[in-house]
Amino acid sequence: MNDRNLTRHLGSVDADDRARVLGHRGACLWFTGLSGSGKSTLAREVEERLVRRGVAAYVLDGDNVRLGLNRDLGFGPADRAENIRRIGEVAALFVDAGVVVLAAFISPYRADRDAARAKVGDGFVEVHVAASLEVCEARDPKGLYKRARAGEIPEFTGVGAPYEAPSAPEIRVDTGVLSLEDAAAEVVEALGARGLWSA
Repeated sequence: MNDRNLTRHLGSVDADDRARVLGHRGACLWFTGLSGSGKSTLAREVEERLVRRGVAAYVLDGDNVRLGLNRDLGFGPADRAENIRRIGEVAALFVDAGVVVLAAFISPYRADRDAARAKVGDGFVEVHVAASLEVCEARDPKGLYKRARAGEIPEFTGVGAPYEAPSAPEIRVDTGVLSLEDAAAEVVEALGARGLWSA
């Protein structure tokens, strides 16, 4: 496709207009962590709490996106990068619409998360779900670590492929120590401190 034939079209409705309607600004909470760290579970709990507060919130889940939008992608480094690039584009659209999107993806590479941050802009909030590899492997809710250790999944993050933890996330929660309720409360409190509710 020739990008020279494309023009970005901007509407006359801006972020302030949407905030007046919704009562809050759009944001992207980007949950990153190892498989089994509790990203999706935590994102769903935060989503529920936000919706109860009247916040338009929606979870983009790694498995769900891979089953649909990104079903053509594998798990090698190039496909992982493209997976996160596409999700960053979708997250930016949600934020532009004034929605709080909760993106729950391993997203193992800092460069890919940084690119998503650059795409989304000021509304990007990195949430490091920081359970240790030992905790995640002990949980192993999908049996993936066991399969990876048996050589059945050669490029599994944390075993056969690297995970680059965030160096300075806006929010860090250790789900190996905190209960789901306490971790969700920390995330919601941090969002309130960032002024999400004040449109």
